[in-house]
Amino acid sequence: MLSLTTANADGDHEAIGEDVWKLPLFDAHVHYKEPAWDRYSVKSIVELMDQNGVAMALVSSTPDEGTVMLWEYAPNRIVPELRPYHGAAGSSNWTKMDGMDSYLEERLESYPHEGIGEFHIRQLDTSDEALFRKIIAMAKERDIYLHVHSGTEPIRWLYGLDPEVKIIWAHAGLGSPAPEVYALMDEFPELLADTSLREYNILGRGETLDPQWLEIIFDFQDRLMIGSDTWVNSQWDSYSEIMTTNRLWLSKLPREVAEKIAYKNAERYFGREITMDQIGTK
Repeated sequence: MLSLTTANADGDHEAIGEDVWKLPLFDAHVHYKEPAWDRYSVKSIVELMDQNGVAMALVSSTPDEGTVMLWEYAPNRIVPELRPYHGAAGSSNWTKMDGMDSYLEERLESYPHEGIGEFHIRQLDTSDEALFRKIIAMAKERDIYLHVHSGTEPIRWLYGLDPEVKIIWAHAGLGSPAPEVYALMDEFPELLADTSLREYNILGRGETLDPQWLEIIFDFQDRLMIGSDTWVNSQWDSYSEIMTTNRLWLSKLPREVAEKIAYKNAERYFGREITMDQIGTK
């Protein structure tokens, strides 16, 4: 167990410190991709969640069958979302694949997905507008999220297509510097974000959190969730370390803020009750 500091988080409220280990976690960025199926059974995935106090997870997979397998095994622990990637459709070409809209519609009709994504918009191509309008319509019809891996420009473009679309910004932009993250979150007051792969940006290099990220966390505390991003098997191999690192930066926040980002925001977004009592159940 890492040693956690108990320094005041904001100069006024005491940090949650070691009590962070008592919080259930909602992992808002999980993939159970085909290369993991043989190495990590569905049972072992849920056991990893148990070992790390992860009560529930938002899961998308390449292909979608991975998500369905996990959800069927542990329906009370898995919130499924639909990733477009399957067959020859991958992160760089999925918007150009014939029948993509039909594939998404069919899967959404067959399974209780609560999001579409995580999908990549690596470079904005406005010729994809017709497909994205269909995807937004599917999401709005079901009142579910788009989970978008992109920079800032595609997020603005999606809101331009429909300002009421519900978006989770994967990795809080990943390559976007903190000031750009702040500006986008400030511009769109309904935008949510997961912080997967941002743990070390947030932690900074000293005893306190990075000041720019601390500003993001405090100002948008109601719209953030942690995540692991198990996009390759090495992330599953390091899952305990990743979740411990998330608890480390959460430990430096006031209790109320840490609880929101650890699980309470997800309770509101997905209409769930999330508790430590879920650990060890399916």
